[in-house]
Amino acid sequence: MKNKVQRFGKFLSGMVMPNIGALIAFGFLAALFIDTGWIPNKGFSSMVGPMLTYLIPVLIASTGGRMIGGDRGRVVGAIAVIGAIMSNTDITMLMAAMVMGPLAGYCIKKFDEAMEGHMPAGFEMLINNFSAGLIGMVLAMLGYVIIGPVMSAILAVLSAGVNLLVERGLLPLVAIFIEPAKVLFLNNAINHGVFTPIATAQVTEAGKSIMYMLEPNPGPGLGVLLAYMLFCKDKATKDSAPGAIIIHLLGGIHEIYFPYILMNPMVLIAPILGSFAAIFWFNMTGCGLVGPASPGSIIAYMMMTPGPDMLKVIIGVLISAGISFAVASPIVKMAGGKSLEDAQNEMAAMKAEAKGENVVPGTIEKADAIKKIVFACDAGMGSSAMGATKFRNRIKGNRPDITVINTSVDNIPSDCDIAVVQTTLADRAKKSAPQAQLITIGNFLADPALDALYVQLTTGDAPAAPPGENTDIEIPDLPVKKQVIIADGIKLGQTPVTKEEAIQAAGELLQKLGYVDGTYVAAMQEREKLVSTYIGMGVAIPHGTTQAKGTVKKTGIVFFQYPDGVDFGAEKAQLVFGIAGIGDEHLELLSNLCTLLEDPARLETLKTTDDVNWVLEQLS
Repeated sequence: MKNKVQRFGKFLSGMVMPNIGALIAFGFLAALFIDTGWIPNKGFSSMVGPMLTYLIPVLIASTGGRMIGGDRGRVVGAIAVIGAIMSNTDITMLMAAMVMGPLAGYCIKKFDEAMEGHMPAGFEMLINNFSAGLIGMVLAMLGYVIIGPVMSAILAVLSAGVNLLVERGLLPLVAIFIEPAKVLFLNNAINHGVFTPIATAQVTEAGKSIMYMLEPNPGPGLGVLLAYMLFCKDKATKDSAPGAIIIHLLGGIHEIYFPYILMNPMVLIAPILGSFAAIFWFNMTGCGLVGPASPGSIIAYMMMTPGPDMLKVIIGVLISAGISFAVASPIVKMAGGKSLEDAQNEMAAMKAEAKGENVVPGTIEKADAIKKIVFACDAGMGSSAMGATKFRNRIKGNRPDITVINTSVDNIPSDCDIAVVQTTLADRAKKSAPQAQLITIGNFLADPALDALYVQLTTGDAPAAPPGENTDIEIPDLPVKKQVIIADGIKLGQTPVTKEEAIQAAGELLQKLGYVDGTYVAAMQEREKLVSTYIGMGVAIPHGTTQAKGTVKKTGIVFFQYPDGVDFGAEKAQLVFGIAGIGDEHLELLSNLCTLLEDPARLETLKTTDDVNWVLEQLS
């Protein structure tokens, strides 16, 4: 049931979110130029009504039509919604648009399927144009007679219910549903399916609506993050909170605080009470926004606030943040909970599930049809290269027909059958390769999902290659163009440091040896914040972001050995390789490292040896 609601919410948001700009444009026009606006202007204010009555419903319906029926569905959806709009121009037909658009897309899609293979040659354009026009006309008539009046009645009932809650002072109770829905990724079904249509209808009458304020208020999440920043016992989580605050408050990305709640579910009480208090304040003082605050940052929130409500809205946000902080602080102090990394992975899995994505490899119906597997990381430089090399070596004996390559997550090729990425990069991978099956993993070298994928691709019961077998790694056409590691780039027997200090040391040595300029070091730290460069088996390979490739002067790798290990989240890395690569010049060294990782004895020696020449011999 939860999955169905999540996907329904995703579908609704898919129609509304691409058109939020139009709602914001309407909000600005209303806030600035209507009679009660900041700078009243009769000419400019004349655009407000038509934009709300006609433009926004047509945009939403055309988007919904395109989602189901492609470009022809987009056109038919725009035609069809006009009937619903004209059935009652006194209200904004957003809900009707969310029905008419997908219905139009479905009808034209079914017509096209029925005509496939039966369309006379030379009549394609004639049939396509007339079919779109006729289907659109019939649906517009249906919208005028049935769907428009029905959706008007439903909106009237919902609005009456909201007005009743407002009059009785019960509106704050919706916080009990909103905050858990946000963490479970059910908020889209509530926000875009109910709140936005009601709010838009209220704006036409009152010029503002409290319904726009309920879900995007950044205050409750801010309180939770402040509590973690000040009182969390786990240093890594505590250090991550200030950055999360900036992203949440100024960027409006509320998802950043969801893992902090998943770490200790009792913390959820805090944003619920914070949101409850804010809604009570907004209701009592008559606050409202003139348009949707999207994304839910304090900047967007204030820009959609009418001038007379500015101070009251700020106070409401502070009240919600203060109460959320006060409630969350003792819970954070006392609770242990799971690690932030585990909570982030859980959140990413929940989000992927809400979008219908594969978060673990499912059954591959036609394993023999798989021809290309792509390992993708942020930059396509280090972890994905090693993951691809290791998996290629592992599978080549059973499936030599499968090509295994690596790339950056934003450049996955269109002929990719399976994309293997870390959980936190799943969203970007899905956008880059929507046609591919998505396999999400914890690390590229040793992950149960990779074991399951191997078994599925090799007919079901073939075991993974045991250590010591199949250790010859082939990377065709990748000759070493130059020596990428030298004795001065090897530092053994290092004393334990923090992850950030280890990355800083690797970056500074890369700079000292002339491989990169000074900005690359900061890019390495930034890359680590995106997703961990720990790849398993005690190995981490920090490197810069994709954008920082231009700062690399020449390919080079440095190696730091920490016998006691460096904490990379829940794992310790004894071997830290700093990488700066141009093209593929560093891949042969990584293939040598993969070979070494297949030999447990040599790997353990690498973690403890004090012989620089031996290390250089193994890696060169």
